[in-house]
Amino acid sequence: MNTARQSIRLGDLSVGFVHSIVAAITQHGHDANALLERFDLGPERLAQPQARLSIPRYMRLGHAAIQLTNNPALGLVIGEQSLLNQLGLAGVTAAQAPSVRAAARCISHFEPLYAQNYRGASQFIEDNQGAWFSFYSIAPYNAYNCFVVESVLLGWISHLEQVCQHSIEIELLQIEFPEPSYADAFSQQLNCPVEFGADHNRIRLSQKTLAQLNPQHCASTWHALLQLCEEQLALKTRSYSLVEQVSKLIAPLLKNGEPSIEQIAQRLQIPTWTLRRKLAAQGTQFRQLINQTRFDLASSYIRDTDLTFGEITWLLGFSSPEAFQRAFKRWAKQTPGEFRKSMLQR
Repeated sequence: MNTARQSIRLGDLSVGFVHSIVAAITQHGHDANALLERFDLGPERLAQPQARLSIPRYMRLGHAAIQLTNNPALGLVIGEQSLLNQLGLAGVTAAQAPSVRAAARCISHFEPLYAQNYRGASQFIEDNQGAWFSFYSIAPYNAYNCFVVESVLLGWISHLEQVCQHSIEIELLQIEFPEPSYADAFSQQLNCPVEFGADHNRIRLSQKTLAQLNPQHCASTWHALLQLCEEQLALKTRSYSLVEQVSKLIAPLLKNGEPSIEQIAQRLQIPTWTLRRKLAAQGTQFRQLINQTRFDLASSYIRDTDLTFGEITWLLGFSSPEAFQRAFKRWAKQTPGEFRKSMLQR
């Protein structure tokens, strides 16, 4: 495979997210320093501007924290301990929003500034009765990623309460994975209905909740910060080449099978023939990008996660594990098993 371009990463997020894990560990009476050292997250690393932590590493850190505290529901505590300023510029901006509604829009819209995942992006979808604040699917679920969903949803609740400075009403909390053994922790920590095994990971907010005002809102500061966020977001987006843009659009669609060039062209809002011509001018074709994206993601999954090859097959939209095995061997000149073994030996 051609590896000249930068390979797709499974995702990363600001090291600011580490602070809520530390707070949760401390709340349980443990010292987090040894764990941070194990993951090379000392004070200097946590103080670096724009420092990021890979999604697989964050998941391993959270799993280690759950083992340390012996609390399988630690994700709920991590979310509760999450502070807006841990989201960086986007969080500081949301803290100056005039209302809960504006803060939720801000947290969702500027998510690329503090977190990104090839699987998707959070959404804040409004309707006449209120809004859904949705986190994308990160199935299949296991001991390493259930806490992520819990901490994100509880984190949003905590963030919005920090804006209006009092508790907010959540009409419904939905979670994709089945009811866990520690389900009672949800009712102890939340005063709202919780639905497990749902089609989405999301919270439901009423119009009354969305209208709650921020007593510390300063209009001039809010608009200045909004402008800074928009500039940073535009800068981040402009840095992607067309090949990178296409690959980033292909990646989250693979779970449902191979996307067509027509689908990608529509998302880029350009004619299909224009996309073909521009890709050819950059020395590639759509089929090559499908294969390269699959190889990049397969390599990352095998190297950075404990997912089975069957789960990777499903995530990348192959018809069978055998089809995945054949394709990977064609690309890497070794089987997925041989590749994972070689990574473990490094």
